Amino acid sequence: MPSFNFVLLTIIGCGIITWLSRISPFVILKKYRLSPTLIEFLSFVPIVIMAALWFENLFTQRMGHLPGIDYENLFASIPTIIGAILTKSLLAIVIIGIVSLAVIRMIM
Repeated sequence: MPSFNFVLLTIIGCGIITWLSRISPFVILKKYRLSPTLIEFLSFVPIVIMAALWFENLFTQRMGHLPGIDYENLFASIPTIIGAILTKSLLAIVIIGIVSLAVIRMIM
């Protein structure tokens, strides 16, 4: 069993590293300007992250088999995508996704 001091120092160290990794870009970018091309490229990062998370939950994996479709998430995605196109509001998209998945789980 690890000692309390080791666990405490590990938690504090991880917290400092996490804080530095989140704060250092702001400190660096305060002194330097990014090119418009790089700023435009970085504007697509949230879209890519959301798409990766969506596809990860849309397919299920089993060893030795092709990926299968998680039909609950697929059916819940349809009203969520429609809501995203119509509202363009993150709060509305999250609420529609949660409600539609809850309704689908109640039905299935």
